Amino acid sequence: MVRHNVYFWLEESLTPEDKASFEDGLRALFEIDVVQNGSFGKAAGTPERPVTQNTFDYALVLEFESVEKHNAYQVHDDHHVFVDNYSKWFKEVRVFDTQF
Repeated sequence: MVRHNVYFWLEESLTPEDKASFEDGLRALFEIDVVQNGSFGKAAGTPERPVTQNTFDYALVLEFESVEKHNAYQVHDDHHVFVDNYSKWFKEVRVFDTQF
């Protein structure tokens, strides 16, 4: 299994409607046929510690049965739709992929 963790820092100028649209875009990624499971959330309000990083706006977690399915997701048309529609709002994006 591959767990694809994506952290988004978004432009501060986004409206609540923009953020709702972004969340709809994240949910649409769950429907891509090679995605086994998906979820997203916002940074938790846990206490700051030297090892925590909670300045991101959204975290997306997608799971794939294999590296091959992850790779198919990366070139999937619906993934490109998400990137094309929302990348203008990204200040920063970080990806951490883990294989189990």
